[in-house]
Amino acid sequence: MLNGFQKNLSAISNEIQTLQHQSVTMNIKFKNRQSIRGELTQFIDEMVVPENMIRTILEGQLTDRSFLEYLHELNHKIEFLYEKPPHDIKCFNDIHEILYKLKTKAIYRIREFILQKIGQFRKPLQNYQITQDILIKNRFFFEFLTLHDRTISRECLDEYVNTMSKVYFSYFKEYSAKLAKLQLEEIAEKDDLLGSDDKPKTSLFSSKPTLRNRSTVFTLGKRYTTIENEIESTIIIPHASQKSDQKYLMENIFRSEQYALLDNASNELMFLSDFFMAKDNSCIELFASVFEITFNLLLKNSERQIKSTHDAIAIFLCINIIQRYEILAKKRQCFPILGYFENLLEILWKRFDIIMQMHSSSVSLVDPHRLQNLDVRPHFITRRYAEFLTSLLTINENFQNPKLNANLSQLQIEIQNFILKLASEFSQRKDQLICLINNYDLMLTVISERIKEENREAQTLRDLLTNRTNDYVEEVLMPYFGNLIIFVKECEIFIEKDNFNSLKSYENHVNPLIKNFSNEWKKYLELINQEIMRSFTNFKNGQAILQATLTQLIQYYHRFNKILSHNCFKHLSGRNEMLSIHHLMVEIKKHKPTF
Repeated sequence: MLNGFQKNLSAISNEIQTLQHQSVTMNIKFKNRQSIRGELTQFIDEMVVPENMIRTILEGQLTDRSFLEYLHELNHKIEFLYEKPPHDIKCFNDIHEILYKLKTKAIYRIREFILQKIGQFRKPLQNYQITQDILIKNRFFFEFLTLHDRTISRECLDEYVNTMSKVYFSYFKEYSAKLAKLQLEEIAEKDDLLGSDDKPKTSLFSSKPTLRNRSTVFTLGKRYTTIENEIESTIIIPHASQKSDQKYLMENIFRSEQYALLDNASNELMFLSDFFMAKDNSCIELFASVFEITFNLLLKNSERQIKSTHDAIAIFLCINIIQRYEILAKKRQCFPILGYFENLLEILWKRFDIIMQMHSSSVSLVDPHRLQNLDVRPHFITRRYAEFLTSLLTINENFQNPKLNANLSQLQIEIQNFILKLASEFSQRKDQLICLINNYDLMLTVISERIKEENREAQTLRDLLTNRTNDYVEEVLMPYFGNLIIFVKECEIFIEKDNFNSLKSYENHVNPLIKNFSNEWKKYLELINQEIMRSFTNFKNGQAILQATLTQLIQYYHRFNKILSHNCFKHLSGRNEMLSIHHLMVEIKKHKPTF
């Protein structure tokens, strides 16, 4: 019985082992079948060309999303088919023929679509950015052409470059011509220079003087808004301006034209990079092919316009505009346009240097001896220079141009020489000094009122004004207190050298000096006050000079008192009649301005 049970148990154990082996074998077969099924399913999916795909590629609208999706799928099937050797795929020939025909048809239709869109750019009044947006939405079209037919893709690219090159050229040629008609006729001419006569010109065909407004030639006014608030403003629309009969200054037209170019160039560069997949040097070459003739056209037009003007402020505004657009171009990653801007800056700087040299020469050629009705008041050339200088410094204030300094230095030298020649026309030293002070003060006042930052020109004028004011103070005191001043200066020399014998010889001068000063000083002060207020056109400056004069008088009188305290003069009885310095200062304070 036990033997029978043992045999049955052994049989059951063998049967379990058999079942386990069969289970393992079946599991392996199942996994293998699953793996084969997945690969086979994927292969079949890749090889099968759906009827919807065929119909869409052959007949569907290219702008429909389904066409783009099936085009991606077609590209994927082609790549899958050709990534393995043909002998590995039994159905290669069947699938190859179908995919080849679909690819050929897709290339043909895409070519027609792209060329048709490019053709739309040539239509008048066509907004080509709308068409570009359509192409960008279907950017895979060109990528498909590049992958499967480089000849066709090159044809489309060449056609686009050729078309857009002509489109931009025609647009800017027409736009420049229309803008030129909107420019103000009263532009600066060759006789609108700092040293030119301020008399109205007479026409060749009329004896009546031609009254032309020169204010915009030397003053900035509201022209600064072109770079302050309008640098990225909407461009000028010619037909709208013509309807409203609106005219513009040169820098407004220049800004509009260059901003239109920068805007179009920035958009075009992004399109070339995005749609045609152009990168680095290839993108730069494409950009140059599109814009080369347009750049040449605008450089030629700008050079002609720039050479025709003598308005240095307009030229300097244009320089500032281009320098700001260079920053904007870098911000927009539109680096290929920088070469054009540099060429334009070279033309602008060259013309600016010429005009500034003409201004300097015009001032140097002025002969004050031939000028009529000369007086000590500020000359009109000085006022022009002050306005002109502040205009350039204001433009340069927030955007420094070191090249400007050389031109301003030369011009300042000529202006200073002119003022010295002008002053030399007066025979009296006092009149010469008044002329110098009035002119220096006018220039300094204009600069200080409008330029916040300290500048070299203002500091130079401040030094000149201070020196000439000190000279004038001496001159204005001499007619009234000359004997006292001479006495002080000569006696101080003797005291310094301990030359008491010579100092003692001045005893006889002391009492008359004391008596004259005590009796006449109030009258003299009033005369000095009247003379100063009459001589200087700037009341505030006149008050400052009066205070400097009175301060200097107090100093002389204080030195006079100190000299009289010397042993050589202590015994003089006239010392008791001297006016006290405190009393003198109290009286002088009455002349102090209240502002």
